Amino acid sequence: MSLAPASCFAQEEVSAAQLSAANLTPGPSADALSSLPVATPEPVPASPAPASQEGPRRIGVGAKISLLGIGGEAAVSLTKRINVRGGFNFFNYSDTFNKDGISYGAQLAFRSAEAHLDLFPFGGAFHVSPGLLLYNDNHISATASVPGGQVFTLGGTSYTSSAANPVTGTGKLGFNKVAPSILVGFGNLIPHNRHRFSLSTEIGIAYTRAPKASLNLQGTACTNPVFICFNAGTDPTVQASVQSEVAKVNHDVSALKVYPLASVGFAVNF
Repeated sequence: MSLAPASCFAQEEVSAAQLSAANLTPGPSADALSSLPVATPEPVPASPAPASQEGPRRIGVGAKISLLGIGGEAAVSLTKRINVRGGFNFFNYSDTFNKDGISYGAQLAFRSAEAHLDLFPFGGAFHVSPGLLLYNDNHISATASVPGGQVFTLGGTSYTSSAANPVTGTGKLGFNKVAPSILVGFGNLIPHNRHRFSLSTEIGIAYTRAPKASLNLQGTACTNPVFICFNAGTDPTVQASVQSEVAKVNHDVSALKVYPLASVGFAVNF
């Protein structure tokens, strides 16, 4: 008789016993599972707000009203306490007046360009600004006329304008073309904060030196009361009277060596 089949049955019984043992191994009960600690997820920290991508503003442009007229200006920031600023100004005004029998049609014309170094010693709005009037074409120009037969005075000498060829002319009072200046004030075209707009005010002086007058005449001027007539543009006697009149005007304005400066402005920066 062969023993092979019995051996196979024995192996099958062992395997079945092992499977039964595996299936009968008790697992954790529901109560045991409920008593296990539950892991609480850690809170996720909120992401910080993205930093502003806007860099420091370094350019400012503005408009202002000053004793030099209506103007515009622009500034560039070099450091937090130093700006370089430049600008221009203009103004026109016309009027007529009569002096010593001569009628003048006068035009006041302001034309200037300026440059400043703005220094902010305390880091705030207060600043001191040395600078220059790079181009100073502020002047008064006038057309002169004397009706025929009318008496007028030049340098203390009286003349009569010829009826056939009345006296006419031009005059001018102008300042030095370049003048140093100094300003103090409050405001910054490029404020170091989030404000895009700014206001400023300044006062100061420019050393323009005394203005100079000139007068040119043409036509015929006659002496008074004896009518001896001369060409007003070339006769030495009349020209001497003209130069005497110019010297008198220059003397009267000789104290105006310093021009006052004051302004109020509005600016936007980028």
